Amino acid sequence: MERTSGAPRPSILRRRVVVHGQVHGVGFRFACARRASEAHLAGWVRNLSDGTVEAIFEGAPREVESLTAWCDKGPSLARVRRVEVFDEAPVGEEHFSIR
Repeated sequence: MERTSGAPRPSILRRRVVVHGQVHGVGFRFACARRASEAHLAGWVRNLSDGTVEAIFEGAPREVESLTAWCDKGPSLARVRRVEVFDEAPVGEEHFSIR
């Protein structure tokens, strides 16, 4: 995911991802939360009733993009089929949590 415009990059990026596949019961939320905390990102991750995982990442663009890319694979037991990615306006998240 490279940006091709000459516009300046924001200092804080917020991204919502929805991960489809075999992502419940495989430690996806816990691995995601650990990686987010290590990258000093704020936001949250949760299981949705339709079998997907939804996450919000907010922080430095490089770290947000790195964790977004990690979601394409997830933890070793996950079988990711598709990831939807939505850029959103930052809201000032301060911590990362599992919901």
